[in-house]
Amino acid sequence: MIGNPYENILNDREQEILKSIVNLYILKAIPVGSRKLSKFIEDKLSLSPASLRNVMADLEELDYIYHPHTSAGRVPTDKGYRFYVDSLKQIEFLSQNELNEVERLKSVNDVSDQILKDASKLLGSLSQYLSIVSIPKLADVLVFKIELVQLSSERLLIVLALESNIIRTVSLEMNFAVSESNFVKLSRYLNERISGKTLGYIRDNFPRLVSDFDDKESPMIRLFVDFADKIFKDEDAQDKILTSGTKNLISYPEFEDIDKVKSVIELVENKDLVIHLIDEQIDKSGTKVYIGKESGNELLEDYSIILSKYKIGNASGSIGLIGPKRMNYSRMLSIVDTISSILSVE
Repeated sequence: MIGNPYENILNDREQEILKSIVNLYILKAIPVGSRKLSKFIEDKLSLSPASLRNVMADLEELDYIYHPHTSAGRVPTDKGYRFYVDSLKQIEFLSQNELNEVERLKSVNDVSDQILKDASKLLGSLSQYLSIVSIPKLADVLVFKIELVQLSSERLLIVLALESNIIRTVSLEMNFAVSESNFVKLSRYLNERISGKTLGYIRDNFPRLVSDFDDKESPMIRLFVDFADKIFKDEDAQDKILTSGTKNLISYPEFEDIDKVKSVIELVENKDLVIHLIDEQIDKSGTKVYIGKESGNELLEDYSIILSKYKIGNASGSIGLIGPKRMNYSRMLSIVDTISSILSVE
């Protein structure tokens, strides 16, 4: 976070008090009163509870904090959390044990569904929030090579080697016999036509790409043309999102009542909502934090979302987490940034 956009609005003392209110609420999950605040900041500011109440009243008037009930304690508003996030000077470093867990992802030489599932689980485990990982849009990935493997007299395995060591396999049923020499001939021909092109381009133009094949009536060519959408398809929308750690959200005091639990379940099941957020993030650089209403959806008003983009060759995906607004942003930003950088393969 660079600079402080609030320095011309709040003086140094008000900024320190507001950050302390947010910090104390993140730690305790109960409204912050002036007496507890006075003890919490006594090493930085020596102010009486009465003096703090005056400052807190000013901060409330500016909509940085509010009274959730009739008690004297205050809770940060979305605006208060935004101030806090934007004023972070640095993010928290992960422990060596946590870094070792992340490094295990690095030991995998290829990018597969499994490594993305492992990344989602690790993000959920380290953050104790709901993790989300989007599978890259494979339509933008280059195809390096295609291999044909006859599993049986009636079954063909198609292996697509994509950029960044991504491997895609598709199996098809055959109701005809093919000689080994024809397999070799077709493999060579297909590689000449599709190597170096994107998966999406091949899918959309496959009949044209193979229009000059010597034996246009070859059953193998017809099979490929008929099933081009399956062989070269991108991920289905509902298969694009991996989540982990749903039970983590339910354990927080913010979601103790049954209505809040229902909202968590609805959030997890509403993949279209998550996909919409992620699709917006794909076109942005850096790590973004959406707090409460900033997401633009009322289902997410009780949450904060941290999203970061990762790149695999020409394709992009997003990784992030969803948790209560009362989250340790410094630590969560560090976790998301670290795992995102591990997944990125140029």
